[in-house]
Amino acid sequence: MANVTTNPATTATGKLAGKTVLVTGAAKRLGRAIALAAAREGADVAITFHHSAKDAQHTVVDIAGCGVRAVALKCDVTDEKSVKAMVKEAVRELGGIDVLVNNAANYETVEFEHITVKQWDAIFASNTRGPFLVSRAALKQLRLRGGKIINLGSLGGLRPWATHAHYCSSKAALHMLTRVMAKALAPQIAVNAVAPGMIDLAEPSAAAFMRQMAKQTPMRRNGTGEEIAAAVMFFATAPHFITGQVLTVDGGLGL
Repeated sequence: MANVTTNPATTATGKLAGKTVLVTGAAKRLGRAIALAAAREGADVAITFHHSAKDAQHTVVDIAGCGVRAVALKCDVTDEKSVKAMVKEAVRELGGIDVLVNNAANYETVEFEHITVKQWDAIFASNTRGPFLVSRAALKQLRLRGGKIINLGSLGGLRPWATHAHYCSSKAALHMLTRVMAKALAPQIAVNAVAPGMIDLAEPSAAAFMRQMAKQTPMRRNGTGEEIAAAVMFFATAPHFITGQVLTVDGGLGL
């Protein structure tokens, strides 16, 4: 665990000031962008990591630089005991949970006939079971605070990608889980999802693919992590009456 506490004299301001946000898988990439956006809105932030301890430490330092409290907790979101321990520690460190962002997930490209049972199960474990386990573990805190859950879905959960059968199926299941949870957890908890399209995270190995996808996108570019974070912040600060929605953020690629 990495823990950083800001100067007690610092008073955070913003739409989430006085609230606590838990973001899973937030050591880097989209999760990091979401965690930083929450901190800029004044929230104390807990992030989870699995293998990226060093990245998590850097992210926590950057979050704390926004004048809020921050903590990084090691967690395997596919493991029930690990999830329960993480949520308990997050509450102990920051006092509660107002907003849960289920971001931790895996992505993999495999031709349909080559997908193994192990690969299929692993993708569903991280992308569908993980959000279920973390949400269930955080229910008590979220109910106490009239909280919100925001799941990170995918355009792949709305549109079929031939070389991503297991990934697309897992995200489609997460979209349905979002809607089911919205009904099951109302009226105390609002549950929504953000479904990103092609997001350019400046990874050299994906540069050629990203250029190709930008040409196919009506907005003629790929999205940014900050744009996905802004969509998550919309749900985090939106009226509680908005629930059960899947917001596609894809520059029109899915049209």
